[in-house]
Amino acid sequence: MNNTVVTLFGGLAAVLVLYAIGSLVRLPPILRAVLAGLIPLLAYFVFIVGRWPGLDVVAIHISVFFATALVLFALTLFRRRGGRMHWVPKLLMSFFVGLAVLMGAFLYIANKGLPEPIGRAWLGSKKGGEVYSGFSGVVPHNQEAAAAISSELAKAHREAELGWDIDVSGLDDKGLVRTIRVRVRNQTGLPVDGVEAELRLQRPGATQVELTLPLAELDAGVYGGALHLPANGRWLVELRLSRAHILHYQHTQELVTP
Repeated sequence: MNNTVVTLFGGLAAVLVLYAIGSLVRLPPILRAVLAGLIPLLAYFVFIVGRWPGLDVVAIHISVFFATALVLFALTLFRRRGGRMHWVPKLLMSFFVGLAVLMGAFLYIANKGLPEPIGRAWLGSKKGGEVYSGFSGVVPHNQEAAAAISSELAKAHREAELGWDIDVSGLDDKGLVRTIRVRVRNQTGLPVDGVEAELRLQRPGATQVELTLPLAELDAGVYGGALHLPANGRWLVELRLSRAHILHYQHTQELVTP
């Protein structure tokens, strides 16, 4: 399961437990709410040290933890006053609960896509293959994007002139650890030596590369290494082949782990 979903709903459960413990030791409601929201948040900050998930994900955790603590605080005040609770506070509390569930669901879908049965039934697949519904990023429509498209066309032209025959194995294996082999031949079928090969791994839509794996030369024209995926979900892996520090080949492939 995706780490973000685990930390979000795990922290939500921790807020409920800590608030209940605060009630048992007879802490004031406001202090219970602050501690119940703050302690899981501090634990989450410690957990993400060295594995920054993005400001949007952190903001979701902050809002969910403290919104839950606020709802519990409001419930405590209404119970102390007695009488029947008005429908407006009930609606507000239901909104925050539904918001937490909805954000968790969005995070799961963005990283791993819809569950396969739901995706197949809702989106359909004419050829009967798998349906991928994870977030695949955005494409800017500006001057920089036009320059990037021109660069891609020039790169494709250079690759065609180069005439390398490239065979990649291991990317479609299962599991978090995959043994990658890249075989490079020239137009005459002879192995190409002295290639600087590397893999770059990142999440769809992310702007930063999460992992760079240099591929060692194992044999004449054969380069490889062990790719360790940091977590399950949807990844983009980019193969880059260079000679004399000049990029000659670049290809991106999507990886999906359950």
